[in-house]
Amino acid sequence: MPDTRRNRDSSADTDDGPPASAQYGRASCTASSLPARTAGAPVADLDWLSLGALGATAALFLGIFLLRRAGAGFTLLTVSALVVGIGVGLAFQGHLAYVDVIGTVYVNVITAIVAPLIIVSVLSSVTSLGSLAKLRTIGLSSVFWLLLTNLIAILLTLGLALATGIGTGVDLELDGVEGTSSLTGLLRPLDQVIIDLFPSNLAADLSSNNIIAIILFTLLIAVSYLLVADRKPEKVRAFKDLVDATRRVFFKAVGFIIALTPYAVLALVASTTSTAVARLETAASLVGVLVIALVACFVDAYLVNGVLVKVFADLNPFRFFRLITPPQYTAFTTQSSIGTLPLTISTLIRKVGVSPEVAGFTAPIGTTIGMPGCAGIWPTLVAVFSVHALGIEYTPLDYAVLVVLGLLVSLGTAGVPGTAIITATAVLTAVGLPVEVLVLLIPISAVAGTASTMANVTAAATSAAIVARRAGALDDEVFAGRATYAEDDAPAAAEPEAAPVTGPEAAPALEPVRAGR
Repeated sequence: MPDTRRNRDSSADTDDGPPASAQYGRASCTASSLPARTAGAPVADLDWLSLGALGATAALFLGIFLLRRAGAGFTLLTVSALVVGIGVGLAFQGHLAYVDVIGTVYVNVITAIVAPLIIVSVLSSVTSLGSLAKLRTIGLSSVFWLLLTNLIAILLTLGLALATGIGTGVDLELDGVEGTSSLTGLLRPLDQVIIDLFPSNLAADLSSNNIIAIILFTLLIAVSYLLVADRKPEKVRAFKDLVDATRRVFFKAVGFIIALTPYAVLALVASTTSTAVARLETAASLVGVLVIALVACFVDAYLVNGVLVKVFADLNPFRFFRLITPPQYTAFTTQSSIGTLPLTISTLIRKVGVSPEVAGFTAPIGTTIGMPGCAGIWPTLVAVFSVHALGIEYTPLDYAVLVVLGLLVSLGTAGVPGTAIITATAVLTAVGLPVEVLVLLIPISAVAGTASTMANVTAAATSAAIVARRAGALDDEVFAGRATYAEDDAPAAAEPEAAPVTGPEAAPALEPVRAGR
């Protein structure tokens, strides 16, 4: 009797993994990918372990639901789902095809709303600023801090890699390594990179989540509104009302999706854990690279961003990280900065106290500019590993060029699936290092993608908080939990600070409701 059980292949499309058929974080899941039996085959051919994994997951879903009904906070639910998801992944390794369907559906749904949400958020943010001067201030400040976080991550990784001598003494066999042509084929000429940054076909940009093109097109419309409103505000008042109404509707829809996050995290981390264990078994000799990558990502995400948020945003870093835990862990499990964007914006507005104008502008840009995990840490680590493993003499000037390239590649690969692979390929090619090394490290890249995506989202949230503080658009009462934004359809007091996120209505026109008011 043929064995119809199928081990899940997760060379999925992620911020930090190799390109594949699916977008933003999960492998495509079709009917053919599920455990099945041929026509006329006995029921015994079913993969009972896969059904058992699905049953265990359903039981844990019930537990999450009961915890939520008991008043457990959103952060507690997300962390609990992460922990038990790891257990499911370890217990049912290679038998999670049914569970993976749940995570894939969630990522597809949340990815589908990203492009419309960016358009609505940027339009609402810019039209509420009231002047081009404020737009220039927030825009330039956002780009500066996002690039600075990437520069710090590059220097941090370079220091760790040189200090540990990663790759020294490793005997790399590059002859006969296949797959380099497919990687170098991902590279585009500089002129094409610049052309692709601008919108050409809005429908195609929306379908492919070409974020920079979407933002630039939206800014064109928003700036045009500001110019008209400056002279004849009555002529475009209906447009502003439509934008605000659309934003409220979309944010309500986002709230429904966010409420499902703990369940999705459980399913996604189960699949990720199962895949990671399988990949580590085939890449044990390169585990040192993975360790350095994880250390760099976590140090950058918590230590570096903690210092930045304390010094430049004057916020308690411990409370800040507690508040942004849900988007961090969602990024960790989905491996998609773009897919995490709705939760990131909601958390910045409702919990951290960042104004909707800044959150709706800086966070989307943070999915295309900066990205310290996939555009800073991973390319730099791969390059230094290659230099040491191949015994190449590198001068301080060579390393300086490497730093500059790492800073620039996040601009050239924005909106393209498999960002870490593409950025690393671009860096290695530019400095003359063999791409074959990258092919050997793809299994490690897929595992490290979890932490590097989390670092991306953390840097974007930190940048938004700093930009808001410097623009006078950060509410300390909301950050401290003493105030919340009122919703149009429910009293603000109806949702305590520890309650799950259930649909933000963070309108720019709304005022914070103070405790005891």
